[in-house]
Amino acid sequence: MTESNSNVTRGWRFIADRPAAMVALLVGVLLFVDLLMKLVTTGDDVTIALFLTFLWQGIVIGLVYGLAGIGLSMTYSILNFANFAHGDYITSGAFGGWAATFVVAGLGSHAFGDLVLVGANRIAGTQIGIDIVATPLAILVGLVFAGVLTVVLALVIDRIVYKPMRGQGGISLLIASVGVAFALRNLLLFVFGEANLSVANNTPGKLAVAVPGGTINANYHEIVLVVAAVILMLIVHYLLQSTKLGKAMRAMSDNEDLARVTGIPTERVVKFTWIIGAALAGMAGFLLTLESTTLVYTRGWTLLLFIFAAVILGGIGSTYGAIFGGLIIGLTEKMSLIWLGAELSDLSRAAAFVLMILILLYRPQGLFSGRSTA
Repeated sequence: MTESNSNVTRGWRFIADRPAAMVALLVGVLLFVDLLMKLVTTGDDVTIALFLTFLWQGIVIGLVYGLAGIGLSMTYSILNFANFAHGDYITSGAFGGWAATFVVAGLGSHAFGDLVLVGANRIAGTQIGIDIVATPLAILVGLVFAGVLTVVLALVIDRIVYKPMRGQGGISLLIASVGVAFALRNLLLFVFGEANLSVANNTPGKLAVAVPGGTINANYHEIVLVVAAVILMLIVHYLLQSTKLGKAMRAMSDNEDLARVTGIPTERVVKFTWIIGAALAGMAGFLLTLESTTLVYTRGWTLLLFIFAAVILGGIGSTYGAIFGGLIIGLTEKMSLIWLGAELSDLSRAAAFVLMILILLYRPQGLFSGRSTA
């Protein structure tokens, strides 16, 4: 058999073995062609400006999914269980960070107790004048405090709940994490109430870029989110690739028993896993709230499904997979609006999950397969 015939045979075998993947590929090609036609057709509602706007919005939300997903992926990789309380760590960090922001920005003009309640006593962030231009120091303090508070919370919960159960298997830890999630969510509800709180100015100024068909508007809060998320991801990359801690994490992820025999301090690795993952979760919650300018006690819980989707799509246990998986989920969620339109915008999130399923049909182990923290 000639080489060309062999390639044809392998191609037909691939089609026969993965018909769903081929259908997904065909649909993807058709959508891409349709997008090109929309962009070049005069009079069509889809312009280059609209396309780039959706692209920017997808990157913004995708970075939040990816940043929050790193901690979830590391927890699974090192501790071998899916932490369902991760979403409520995000919310707890957001509330703590914005309490610190309110105190720094409003102390002297409002009562301390009212500020700590983050608007629950009818003191909105707009009344204090909170935004990245007017109160950059307050927002920086809040971002740092969100990470620190979430780290303390995660370490305390690990000590009280997870550590005593660590030898009982992933299912027991998973059920325990569900209980922790409900406890944290109801505590936040009790303290802050169920109202959607306004925490910052929703018109902080913007960067406008003229492009064919209109203008791309990126407000300063979105820009801060993107810059901060990229910096935090680069820091994580350095920790995992260039430090002894990162090497120990990778070793423990590959084989915990072997890592323990070779003298790696596994409890120390576990502690730093919680520290890194929780810090990123709290900061992600704070940054997302900065971008949306509102905060509610169910914020992390509603995000959790998308964060899990990002982690699964990227490859469970891979931090880089969580990042790229988050970007794919976020971009799909926003870019699908080109075809769905405003009237079907509620289906955009469903489109992200459909894409995830289609990709997993072709690569069920995820894009960055393998249980590794790098």
